[in-house]
Amino acid sequence: MNRELIQFFWRILRPYRWLAVLGILFTAPVGALDAAIAAFLRPCIDGAIVNRSIAFTARVPLLIVLFTFIQGVCIYFSSYVNGWVGNRITFDTKKLLIHRLFLQNATYFDGTDSGQVLMRFSTDASTACAGLVLNVRYFLTRFFSSLSLVVVLLYNSWWLALIALIFVAIAFYPLRFMRRKMKGLVGMSQTSGAAETAFCHECHAGNRTVAAYNLQWQLEERYGDLMEEMFRVSLRMIRHSSWPSPVMHLIVSVGLAGVLGLGSYLVTAGLMSSGSFVAFIAALLLIYTPIKGIGTNVAGIQGAFLAAERVCEVLRRRPAVPLPDRHSQPLAFREGIEFRNVHFFYRPDRPVLRGIDLFVTAGEKVGIVGHSGSGKSTLIHLLLRLYDVSCGSISIDGNDVRRIPIGDLRQSIAIVFQDNFLFSGTVRKNILLGNPWANERELRAAVDAALLGDFVQSLPNGLDTEVGERGVLLSGGQRQRIAIARAIIKNAPIVVLDEATSALDSHSEAIVQRALDNLARNRTVFIIAHRISTVAAADRILVLNDGRVVECGTHNELLARRNGIYASLHRQQSSVRKVR
Repeated sequence: MNRELIQFFWRILRPYRWLAVLGILFTAPVGALDAAIAAFLRPCIDGAIVNRSIAFTARVPLLIVLFTFIQGVCIYFSSYVNGWVGNRITFDTKKLLIHRLFLQNATYFDGTDSGQVLMRFSTDASTACAGLVLNVRYFLTRFFSSLSLVVVLLYNSWWLALIALIFVAIAFYPLRFMRRKMKGLVGMSQTSGAAETAFCHECHAGNRTVAAYNLQWQLEERYGDLMEEMFRVSLRMIRHSSWPSPVMHLIVSVGLAGVLGLGSYLVTAGLMSSGSFVAFIAALLLIYTPIKGIGTNVAGIQGAFLAAERVCEVLRRRPAVPLPDRHSQPLAFREGIEFRNVHFFYRPDRPVLRGIDLFVTAGEKVGIVGHSGSGKSTLIHLLLRLYDVSCGSISIDGNDVRRIPIGDLRQSIAIVFQDNFLFSGTVRKNILLGNPWANERELRAAVDAALLGDFVQSLPNGLDTEVGERGVLLSGGQRQRIAIARAIIKNAPIVVLDEATSALDSHSEAIVQRALDNLARNRTVFIIAHRISTVAAADRILVLNDGRVVECGTHNELLARRNGIYASLHRQQSSVRKVR
């Protein structure tokens, strides 16, 4: 185990270290009392059977029952204390993971599939923490049991014990090979599990696309291929983890046979009492079970270490942005927003934005148009610091956004996307995400401004009606207006409309556009759109092409440039409307 894993386990265990020690103290007698029961066989056999002593006949069984009762009490408290510690550190680890997850920028999510993220939370955290505690508990129980049983063996016949322990030591040797093979296979199994999780998540999220395109058979085949791969990995795990057990069994059986033969000779020769021999054989048989179980625990602990390495991989990621303060405040925005020589690229050989220079005055409404992939949305993502600029700077009132507290920056910007994400819960909860501290009057004002009043009144429980996962129970226009109400109640000085009406029909677009006008009133607004009609009323319109601003002006000024991109887009969209 490397230093990083030691630091990780100490970090999560330190608050509960005394409870962990208590759990170990309860674990020790659980194993040791197995040896006590075996040890009492010697006086029981010699005193009760050989010497026919009534005192031993009555006393020893009672002591065995008493020790078994004590062992049962220790098992209960050991399970409870270790289970408490295991679950506590698991939940603490998940909190660390979610904290670190929120520190990542969009690049991390772009390059990491949902299956890997879900596996870190659903499997790795539990395996690394609760799984480790459970396996360590079983390991220690079996270790203390084995150790105390060895004492019984040595007490009854040290040289018979030496013979038996030599065979036991030889039996452990195959575990070295199993551990080496299992390390790689456990990693492959975890990777396959992440792929399965991601696949099931995609099938759930894309269920309508699956139905619309009759993709069931294709996806079933893909899932079948994935299951076959997981099946092959699981078989390899079974193959490599199963052979040590029979080999160990054979080696121990040879040792047991030798000890039985030699012990029988010693008893008949009068060199060893019957009680000592029975106690020795009982301890030898009892020691086999914990020793065989230790091999399983070693594999379990190995899996826990691998899971912990994957958790540490997430925890060691350098935070892309600091976590916003819980009570962030919007900026006192007065002057304007400046993009100065802004370049951005996901990869060095594929620039997305090239040398953007732009100053947006406070209160100005700026439209941004261009072909798909021209960098329109990326420009706003940089303003929000979903990504950071590769070169150049973006400043608000002369302050570089990278020096502004991230919470204050994002609290100053309200955004309405083309496909707004609604969380499971009620209409009320989804609107109040914009401002959890808003009162009922502010909530009602936002509902009215977003033209949601009639819709809310038609719902069975009004604002407390459930919207379903991702707002699946609502229409596109209704989801958009809830998102607009969320943006209105946020009361941010800067508003971004990112293709906010492009996915709506003409009737829904007209309603949503009125709501957007209410949202944009007296604010600085960025309007990203494909449709010329959406930006026509803007104070200024930027035309992006291949990551550069190629045209800038009002609607009429740009139309006057007959050979310009904006005029060409206007003619194309006008001809499409005429055909319709």
